[in-house]
Amino acid sequence: MDLRHRTTARLRLDAVVTADADEHLTLLSDPGTWTHLPSGRVTSPEEVATRIGHSLEDWAHVGLGYWTARLREDADVPGLRPGQVVGTGGCACPPGRSWWNLYYRFTPPAWGHGLAAELVTAALDAAHAVAPDRPVVAHLLEHNERSRGRAERAGLSLVWRGPDAGNPDPDAVRLVYADRPLDDVLLAAVTGPA
Repeated sequence: MDLRHRTTARLRLDAVVTADADEHLTLLSDPGTWTHLPSGRVTSPEEVATRIGHSLEDWAHVGLGYWTARLREDADVPGLRPGQVVGTGGCACPPGRSWWNLYYRFTPPAWGHGLAAELVTAALDAAHAVAPDRPVVAHLLEHNERSRGRAERAGLSLVWRGPDAGNPDPDAVRLVYADRPLDDVLLAAVTGPA
């Protein structure tokens, strides 16, 4: 099953490739995209290239990784252009990990239209098709209510709450959601250093 190209009601999801670098730099360098984690903002083409390289490795390693999300040509969403890159995300399992990492990041004009829900549903379906025994995990900051709500509406449950190691904000709280209970060993791996 080739999951590199998928469609949802309003999105075209294509495996992230090197040719997407400029569009990813635009998306990931937008301060609005990083409202809940300003320190995560990507500002250099080199950092985007590194992220794309990791995604290419994920696709090669397990046949699934992150997608570039474009608005379909036949979709009509106020404030967005058909064909526009509106986000990135999916499920990936980097080498050395035994769980799917669910990730989603959208440009602020795409928020509130249900586009993240479409990507998350496609990502969960893909992860469960490729390796159903591998848990799906989402890391997010507690104050990011929109992301927390998306994880919960997707059927994920809170499995851990604690300090966000490495965050420049010492008061930041990290939440870990999963599609199933995690045993102590796996939970320690999920919440440990990256």
